[in-house]
Amino acid sequence: MFNRSRTYSPLPSSLSSRASSSSLPAALRRPPRALPRHSSLLTQYSSLFESYTEGEIRQLISALVERYSQAMNSGGHELPLFPKAGNRMKRARARHKPCALKELEVSVSELGLGYESDETVLFRYCSGTCDTAVRNYDLSLKSVRSKRRIRKEKVRARPCCRPLSYDDDVSFLDAYNRYYTVNELSAKECGCV
Repeated sequence: MFNRSRTYSPLPSSLSSRASSSSLPAALRRPPRALPRHSSLLTQYSSLFESYTEGEIRQLISALVERYSQAMNSGGHELPLFPKAGNRMKRARARHKPCALKELEVSVSELGLGYESDETVLFRYCSGTCDTAVRNYDLSLKSVRSKRRIRKEKVRARPCCRPLSYDDDVSFLDAYNRYYTVNELSAKECGCV
Protein backbone atom coordinates (compact mmCIF):
# COMPACT_ATOMS: atom_id res chain seq x y z
CA MET A 1 0.00 0.00 0.00
CA PHE A 2 2.86 2.39 0.73
CA ASN A 3 5.47 3.35 -1.78
CA ARG A 4 8.65 3.35 0.29
CA SER A 5 10.79 4.66 -2.58
CA ARG A 6 9.23 8.12 -2.29
CA THR A 7 11.01 10.74 -0.27
CA TYR A 8 8.77 12.75 2.02
CA SER A 9 9.37 16.00 3.76
CA PRO A 10 10.73 15.55 7.30
CA LEU A 11 8.62 18.54 8.39
CA PRO A 12 5.20 17.90 9.95
CA SER A 13 2.40 17.92 7.40
CA SER A 14 1.05 21.26 8.63
CA LEU A 15 4.44 22.93 8.11
CA SER A 16 5.30 21.20 4.85
CA SER A 17 2.06 22.32 3.24
CA ARG A 18 2.79 25.93 4.24
CA ALA A 19 6.34 25.89 2.98
CA SER A 20 6.64 27.16 -0.56
CA SER A 21 7.73 24.66 -3.17
CA SER A 22 10.60 26.89 -4.30
CA SER A 23 12.20 27.00 -0.83
CA LEU A 24 12.53 23.19 -0.50
CA PRO A 25 14.92 21.10 -2.55
CA ALA A 26 13.29 18.78 -5.10
CA ALA A 27 14.16 15.64 -3.08
CA LEU A 28 12.27 16.91 0.01
CA ARG A 29 9.11 18.11 -1.75
CA ARG A 30 5.95 16.11 -1.18
CA PRO A 31 3.96 15.23 -4.30
CA PRO A 32 0.55 16.93 -4.49
CA ARG A 33 -2.53 15.04 -3.22
CA ALA A 34 -4.55 15.58 -6.36
CA LEU A 35 -6.21 12.72 -8.22
CA PRO A 36 -5.40 12.18 -11.91
CA ARG A 37 -8.42 12.76 -14.13
CA HIS A 38 -8.26 9.93 -16.66
CA SER A 39 -7.56 6.81 -14.61
CA SER A 40 -9.69 4.21 -12.88
CA LEU A 41 -11.18 4.86 -9.46
CA LEU A 42 -9.00 2.20 -7.83
CA THR A 43 -5.86 3.72 -9.32
CA GLN A 44 -6.92 7.19 -8.19
CA TYR A 45 -7.44 6.10 -4.59
CA SER A 46 -4.25 4.05 -4.56
CA SER A 47 -2.21 7.03 -5.68
CA LEU A 48 -4.05 9.26 -3.20
CA PHE A 49 -3.23 6.98 -0.25
CA GLU A 50 0.36 6.61 -1.41
CA SER A 51 0.79 10.34 -0.93
CA TYR A 52 -0.01 9.99 2.80
CA THR A 53 2.59 8.91 5.32
CA GLU A 54 1.96 5.84 7.43
CA GLY A 55 1.47 8.02 10.52
CA GLU A 56 -1.15 10.15 8.77
CA ILE A 57 -3.12 7.06 7.72
CA ARG A 58 -3.01 5.70 11.28
CA GLN A 59 -4.26 9.06 12.58
CA LEU A 60 -7.10 9.06 10.02
CA ILE A 61 -8.18 5.52 10.95
CA SER A 62 -8.08 6.24 14.68
CA ALA A 63 -10.18 9.40 14.16
CA LEU A 64 -12.78 7.38 12.20
CA VAL A 65 -12.90 4.66 14.85
CA GLU A 66 -13.30 7.28 17.58
CA ARG A 67 -16.16 8.97 15.69
CA TYR A 68 -17.87 5.61 15.25
CA SER A 69 -17.53 4.66 18.93
CA GLN A 70 -18.83 8.07 20.05
CA ALA A 71 -21.86 7.71 17.80
CA MET A 72 -22.59 4.23 19.16
CA ASN A 73 -22.21 5.37 22.79
CA SER A 74 -24.52 8.34 22.25
CA GLY A 75 -27.34 6.10 21.05
CA GLY A 76 -26.66 6.31 17.32
CA HIS A 77 -27.80 3.29 15.36
CA GLU A 78 -26.14 4.11 12.06
CA LEU A 79 -22.62 4.75 10.95
CA PRO A 80 -22.14 8.51 10.91
CA LEU A 81 -19.93 8.06 7.85
CA PHE A 82 -22.80 7.04 5.59
CA PRO A 83 -25.66 9.38 4.71
CA LYS A 84 -29.23 8.55 5.69
CA ALA A 85 -31.84 7.75 3.09
CA GLY A 86 -32.88 10.97 1.41
CA ASN A 87 -36.34 12.38 0.91
CA ARG A 88 -36.46 10.93 -2.58
CA MET A 89 -36.19 7.38 -1.22
CA LYS A 90 -38.81 8.11 1.45
CA ARG A 91 -41.22 9.43 -1.18
CA ALA A 92 -40.62 6.39 -3.37
CA ARG A 93 -41.47 4.02 -0.49
CA ALA A 94 -44.51 6.09 0.50
CA ARG A 95 -45.87 5.98 -3.04
CA HIS A 96 -46.22 2.20 -3.02
CA LYS A 97 -48.31 1.74 0.11
CA PRO A 98 -51.55 -0.13 -0.61
CA CYS A 99 -54.96 1.51 -0.22
CA ALA A 100 -55.90 1.46 3.48
CA LEU A 101 -58.13 3.12 6.08
CA LYS A 102 -56.39 5.74 8.27
CA GLU A 103 -57.75 7.89 11.09
CA LEU A 104 -57.03 11.28 12.59
CA GLU A 105 -58.58 13.24 15.46
CA VAL A 106 -59.51 16.75 14.28
CA SER A 107 -61.74 19.62 15.39
CA VAL A 108 -64.97 20.22 13.48
CA SER A 109 -63.63 23.62 12.34
CA GLU A 110 -60.64 21.89 10.67
CA LEU A 111 -62.96 19.82 8.46
CA GLY A 112 -63.57 22.83 6.20
CA LEU A 113 -67.36 22.45 6.09
CA GLY A 114 -68.05 25.97 7.39
CA TYR A 115 -68.89 25.07 10.99
CA GLU A 116 -67.24 26.83 13.94
CA SER A 117 -66.82 24.34 16.77
CA ASP A 118 -64.14 23.22 19.20
CA GLU A 119 -65.53 19.68 19.39
CA THR A 120 -63.25 16.96 18.06
CA VAL A 121 -64.25 14.05 15.87
CA LEU A 122 -62.45 10.94 14.68
CA PHE A 123 -62.01 11.46 10.94
CA ARG A 124 -61.29 8.26 8.98
CA TYR A 125 -59.93 8.59 5.46
CA CYS A 126 -58.53 6.44 2.64
CA SER A 127 -54.88 6.65 1.64
CA GLY A 128 -52.59 4.63 -0.62
CA THR A 129 -52.06 3.50 -4.20
CA CYS A 130 -54.09 1.21 -6.40
CA ASP A 131 -51.51 -0.01 -8.91
CA THR A 132 -52.56 -3.66 -8.50
CA ALA A 133 -56.19 -2.84 -9.36
CA VAL A 134 -55.45 -1.61 -12.91
CA ARG A 135 -57.98 -3.15 -15.31
CA ASN A 136 -58.31 -3.28 -19.09
CA TYR A 137 -60.57 -0.20 -18.92
CA ASP A 138 -57.76 1.82 -17.28
CA LEU A 139 -55.16 0.70 -19.83
CA SER A 140 -57.48 1.42 -22.79
CA LEU A 141 -58.48 4.83 -21.43
CA LYS A 142 -54.83 5.77 -20.95
CA SER A 143 -54.04 4.75 -24.53
CA VAL A 144 -56.99 6.69 -26.00
CA ARG A 145 -56.01 9.79 -23.98
CA SER A 146 -52.38 9.56 -25.11
CA LYS A 147 -53.57 9.54 -28.76
CA ARG A 148 -55.54 12.71 -27.95
CA ARG A 149 -58.90 11.17 -28.81
CA ILE A 150 -60.28 12.48 -25.49
CA ARG A 151 -59.23 16.07 -24.92
CA LYS A 152 -61.60 18.25 -22.92
CA GLU A 153 -63.15 15.93 -20.35
CA LYS A 154 -61.43 15.28 -17.04
CA VAL A 155 -60.91 11.54 -16.95
CA ARG A 156 -58.73 9.41 -14.66
CA ALA A 157 -56.96 6.57 -16.39
CA ARG A 158 -56.10 4.73 -13.17
CA PRO A 159 -58.02 3.49 -10.14
CA CYS A 160 -58.23 5.68 -7.05
CA CYS A 161 -58.23 4.84 -3.32
CA ARG A 162 -61.70 5.94 -2.15
CA PRO A 163 -64.27 5.07 0.55
CA LEU A 164 -66.51 2.12 -0.32
CA SER A 165 -68.80 2.82 2.64
CA TYR A 166 -69.14 5.50 5.31
CA ASP A 167 -69.43 5.56 9.13
CA ASP A 168 -72.57 6.65 10.94
CA ASP A 169 -73.59 10.31 10.88
CA VAL A 170 -71.62 12.71 13.10
CA SER A 171 -73.47 15.14 15.40
CA PHE A 172 -71.98 18.12 17.23
CA LEU A 173 -72.69 21.54 18.74
CA ASP A 174 -71.16 24.59 17.10
CA ALA A 175 -69.71 27.63 18.89
CA TYR A 176 -73.24 29.18 19.07
CA ASN A 177 -74.81 26.07 20.70
CA ARG A 178 -76.59 25.00 17.53
CA TYR A 179 -76.88 21.26 16.90
CA TYR A 180 -75.76 19.83 13.53
CA THR A 181 -75.57 16.36 11.97
CA VAL A 182 -73.25 15.62 9.06
CA ASN A 183 -73.56 12.44 6.98
CA GLU A 184 -70.93 10.64 4.89
CA LEU A 185 -68.12 12.37 6.75
CA SER A 186 -65.86 9.50 7.80
CA ALA A 187 -64.87 6.44 5.76
CA LYS A 188 -65.74 2.99 7.07
CA GLU A 189 -64.12 0.86 4.36
CA CYS A 190 -61.63 1.75 1.61
CA GLY A 191 -60.97 0.25 -1.77
CA CYS A 192 -59.74 0.94 -5.30
CA VAL A 193 -62.47 2.46 -7.46
